[in-house]
Amino acid sequence: MNALMYANLSAEGNTLKELLANTPQENVIDRYGLENRLEEVESCLESINPYHIVKRAKLTFRGNPVIGSEAISASFATKATKIFSDAISAISAISAGMTGEFHFKGKTPHSNLNQLMITGTAIGSFGFELELPRPNQGDLVPEISITEKAINNVRMLFELAATGTDDELIDLLDEIHPRAIAKIHEFLGFLDEQDARCGLEFDNHFFRFQDSKQVAFALSRLNEENFVEKVIPYKGFFQGILLSTHSFEFKTEIDSDVIKGKISSDIPNKDLINPAWLFKPVIVNFTVVTIGNSRPKFILKSLDNISLKK
Repeated sequence: MNALMYANLSAEGNTLKELLANTPQENVIDRYGLENRLEEVESCLESINPYHIVKRAKLTFRGNPVIGSEAISASFATKATKIFSDAISAISAISAGMTGEFHFKGKTPHSNLNQLMITGTAIGSFGFELELPRPNQGDLVPEISITEKAINNVRMLFELAATGTDDELIDLLDEIHPRAIAKIHEFLGFLDEQDARCGLEFDNHFFRFQDSKQVAFALSRLNEENFVEKVIPYKGFFQGILLSTHSFEFKTEIDSDVIKGKISSDIPNKDLINPAWLFKPVIVNFTVVTIGNSRPKFILKSLDNISLKK
C-alpha cells in the first residue's frame, strides 16, 4: 500500500466515526451500515505495517514551460525529472557507502536500486508524484531508506541555497557528495535557463522557489566557484575519533585550538586511525572547505595525509 492509499483509508475512518457520532441511535439501519464499513476500515488499517507503506514525493513546476495546472512542456518535463532523479541516485549511492566505485564522473553505481517511479501527476501547479523504492517487507521496522534521506537532503539544499546562511549550507556537505551538489546545480541551471521554478514536497515538508530571482540566487551559491577548497598541513594530535559518525577532534600544536571535522567516506580502512595515530604527535594535511563566507569545514580525505611527527 502506498502513502496516498493509507491516508485516504485513515481519512475515511475518521469520517465514518464523525458520521456515527452525528447519527441518532434510533437510525438503526444507517448506523448498521456505517459501523460495518468502519469495522472493515479499521481491520484493514490494523493489518498494515506503517513502516511498509510506499512513500511518495511531489515535484511540481511553475513558470514558462507550464500552463497553470493544465499542461507542461514534454521536453522540459523529461529533462528536468531526469536530472532530478540522477541527483537523488548520486546522493543515495554515496550514502550507501559505495566506497571505491563512486567517482565524480561516469555512471552512478547501482542507480537502479534508488530509482524514483512516476506514478501520477501532482494536483495544483503541474508536476509529478514520484514513488520511492518499496521497503523490505521482511523487515518489521526498517530504517529510513537512503532514498528518503536523499530527497530530504535535496529539499534542504533547495531551501538553504535560496534562503539559508553560508554556515547552514556548508553543514550539508556532511550529507551530500560534491557530485550530487553538481547535479542539483545542473538542475537549477536548467530551470533558470527555461525561466522555470520548482517545489518539492515530501514527508510533510515542503519548499518552493518563490520566483526566478530565488532560483538564480540558489544557482549562484551552488556554483563550484563559490566553493573554496585548500589543503593545509597541521601539527598536533588526534584527541578523539568516532568511527560511527566519521568525525574527529584534532588539537593543534601551536595554539592548542581544537579542530572538529569529518573523515571522508571514501577511506576504506578508517579503523586504522585509532591504533596508529590517536594521541600521537602527527602532521596532517586537512582539506579545508568554505562556501562564501562560511566557517571552514575540515575533512580528512586519505590516511596518506597523516604522518608521525619526527
